[in-house]
Amino acid sequence: MISIAIDGPAGVGKSTISKELAAEYKLAYLDTGAMYRAVTWWFLQNNITDDQMTDLTIDTLRDRLTDFCAHHLTLSFDPEDRTIMSDDTDISEALYSKDVTDAVSHIASLQWVRDILVRVQKQIVADAVATTGIILEGRDTTTIIAPKADVRILLTADENVRINRRHKQLGDTDNIIARDAEDAKVNNFTTASKGVLTIDNSDMSLNQTLRVFEQIIDIALEKYDTQLPLTDNDEAEDFDEYDISAYEDLEDKETEEELNAQKLIGVLAVIGRPNVGKSTLVNRILRRKSAIVEDTPGVTRDRISYEAEWCGDNFLLVDTGGWEANTFGIDSEVANQAQVAAQLADAVLFVVDAHTGITNTDEQIVRMLRRMKKPVLIAVNKIDKEDEEAYLAEFWKLGLGKPFSISAMHGRGIGDLLDECVNALKKAPHTSELFSSTSLRRVALIGRPNVGKSSLLNQLANEQRSVVNNEAGTTRDPVDEVVTLGGSPWLFIDTAGIKRKLNKIHGADYYSTLRSQAAIERSELCLVLIDVSQPVAEQDLRVMSQAINAGKAIVLLFNKWDLLDDYGRERIERLYKSEFEQVTWAERINISAKNGWHMNRLAHAMETALLSWDKRIPTSKLNTFLGKIQSAHPHPLRGGKQPRILFATQASNRPPKFVIFTTGVLDHSYVRYIEHQLRNEFDFTGTPIQLVIKVREKK
Repeated sequence: MISIAIDGPAGVGKSTISKELAAEYKLAYLDTGAMYRAVTWWFLQNNITDDQMTDLTIDTLRDRLTDFCAHHLTLSFDPEDRTIMSDDTDISEALYSKDVTDAVSHIASLQWVRDILVRVQKQIVADAVATTGIILEGRDTTTIIAPKADVRILLTADENVRINRRHKQLGDTDNIIARDAEDAKVNNFTTASKGVLTIDNSDMSLNQTLRVFEQIIDIALEKYDTQLPLTDNDEAEDFDEYDISAYEDLEDKETEEELNAQKLIGVLAVIGRPNVGKSTLVNRILRRKSAIVEDTPGVTRDRISYEAEWCGDNFLLVDTGGWEANTFGIDSEVANQAQVAAQLADAVLFVVDAHTGITNTDEQIVRMLRRMKKPVLIAVNKIDKEDEEAYLAEFWKLGLGKPFSISAMHGRGIGDLLDECVNALKKAPHTSELFSSTSLRRVALIGRPNVGKSSLLNQLANEQRSVVNNEAGTTRDPVDEVVTLGGSPWLFIDTAGIKRKLNKIHGADYYSTLRSQAAIERSELCLVLIDVSQPVAEQDLRVMSQAINAGKAIVLLFNKWDLLDDYGRERIERLYKSEFEQVTWAERINISAKNGWHMNRLAHAMETALLSWDKRIPTSKLNTFLGKIQSAHPHPLRGGKQPRILFATQASNRPPKFVIFTTGVLDHSYVRYIEHQLRNEFDFTGTPIQLVIKVREKK
């Protein structure tokens, strides 16, 4: 029998939609949220609080809760009968009391509680699939409880729309924002997992949402004996039946994300000569492999900032390249970046090598740090065993206080070191305000090596933020920098140049390319830089395709335009028409990152691309438009049949994704025609759009 799982945040109408569908298709209905409310009611009835949980062992509570779910809790799976019993007591109304509503999100965030309910819910789903079929809704249904369900849908809506809906339904008793914050601690309800279809009903009525679900479920039912066969009347079915303009759409309310207030936090810079283990220590503190580590000096070059946390205290951790005196070229630039990081920091963590001892470079770094008058802590690295503690004595001679013995590789002594670092940051004056807001629009600078990405970041930031050198591949780690552009702050990510073939590189270059690809994934907009002073290569097009395939908004930047003569500019114009014909929807700007030429055009192009990336088309307007273009230019006959568009909806944005239900397979050329017409009508400048064709064929 069929199984249908619906996930999504509070206030999108999961329960209403699920009960309607369960009744229509004669399926069992499981409200997982009601089970969490029942467990919360049990906690309140037994007066179990957070304080008591520290006294009672979790094992004892787990056994008691498991017994309640198995032997005392009775659910009805009839969508029209929502009775829930605890032994002989009907607790259906009690589950929606204010006390339970206020506490349910907190109880649901306890992992051991979720583990118990997931086991129970999985068994319920297995039993129902073997008999009647089931539709279940609630948290984790599409990923943990029923990851192999026949239909998995993430139902979502704009936050303001959800607040209005829940306010009309429950007044002020349910705080959507608070519930979202609590739920976000244990699961992700904003982004669909692989294989899960997203439906945003911000601008859809209940009937419209139900129509979309019915189309999807009908397709899935065709695989089962319990399918609903098409009637003879379906032969005469036309687009008018799917014209939903008669329904009243919810008012489209596009909300602008407010910038989070930047937090005053401490900044800790990690300083030391090359190859003493700074990046390894940074990875150990972050508890993830963020910084590139290789057993050769000079892997890290820029100053890279990471947001870190220790025992509830947030701070900014800055990894730097190795500092050396009397250097030239790129090594001198690396040393300058390390020195800038120390000057901007509130405290400095000076890393030395226990086995090498104090070197002349170490003594020069100490003199530099004393002039800065910053709190300094000494981390003596590579003390892997207790019998190596004797190495520590030598470093008292530096005169910077107590040295701390650590092993960045094995984690030895890291906790004691971080305790002292946090204490030093609390005592130091916080002057930097460098904790980036999570609501900043994220912009990745991408391109092949040596096209001017770091130069562009330095130009925008009005400082030497990234190391710039004629050597290709200067940048290795992604460099994040908050830049104010067009009156708004943006988070720019300078990436390493993406190499030609990943399997042909190794070492630091291999990992820097992986980091660049990850930076594309976490960005919203990609600025694709192309060096027009060199012939446009296949690698340029590959980098651009990588951003498009990731579904990111893009702006094309033709850099070093000032180096071209008239003939060179004509050559680029011809190449643009032939090589970039598939991305004519992306805005193009000719710039010079070195001297700042045309930088004033960048902000408007970025804002336009992101507006298109965020854009959502109301379902009624979309179907009316598709009806018009289908009438004006119908699909060609294929084998005596003419595929028709039945219904369409925008499943998601970022990037815009449209699901189109048809009576047959559409030619690729016709799909391209639909995309072209959508762009002409709704202006999707700067963003890719995705069209998913779902064929509903008659048996």
